[in-house]
Amino acid sequence: MADANIRIPTEARDRLAEIAASEGLSLRAYLARLAESVLTPAERAERAEKARSVLREWNGYDPTEAEVADLDAELDRRLAEAAPR
Repeated sequence: MADANIRIPTEARDRLAEIAASEGLSLRAYLARLAESVLTPAERAERAEKARSVLREWNGYDPTEAEVADLDAELDRRLAEAAPR
C-alpha cells in the first residue's frame, strides 16, 4: 500500500498520535484502522436500508420518513438528557 501525506493542524496530529500510542499503535496504524472501521455516508445508508428491509420482512415494521424523523429527534433528546453537563 502506498503512503500519502495529509496536511492537518499540528494539534490534531499530536492528539491522534497520543491516542494511537495509548492503544499501542503508530499513528499510521491507528489511522489505517480508523479508515477501515468508520463507514462512509453511502455505507451507512446502505446498512440502514438493509436493516429496514430485514425488519419489514421479519415483523412488518416499515416507518414513514416522518416517523423516522420523530424517532431520531426522540433519540437526540434522550442522548442530550443523558450527556454530562
